[in-house]
Amino acid sequence: MESPDQLRELFRMQKALNERIGVHTDGMTDEQKTEWVLNYCRAMSQELAELTDSVPWKWWAKYQKLDEQNARVEVVDMFHFLISLAQVLGMSADDVYEAYLKKNEVNFQRQESGYTEKDHEDSKHI
Repeated sequence: MESPDQLRELFRMQKALNERIGVHTDGMTDEQKTEWVLNYCRAMSQELAELTDSVPWKWWAKYQKLDEQNARVEVVDMFHFLISLAQVLGMSADDVYEAYLKKNEVNFQRQESGYTEKDHEDSKHI
């Protein structure tokens, strides 16, 4: 039996969840896209803070320990919002995959060349 494309399945599941809570990304206006990009960015910021709190980052506190199980949950929470962001911007799982491949190549080229200065021009083709 062939396994389903995992990234496509995550995108399908997220679309269903978003639509269940009333967020329909198909046909959004620019104003609606702006609203939801900001909503999802705020949500991801909160999840990132929760991930940060899962690791012992307070150098002055002795009581902390790594909560790896919760850290993993927070990473998955961020994936929910990251996929939602991609969908708001009209990106499919295939679009994200292709853009990732191109950006990964750019990042490797930057490392090979020493990445001594910021250059947005090398990412315009993505």
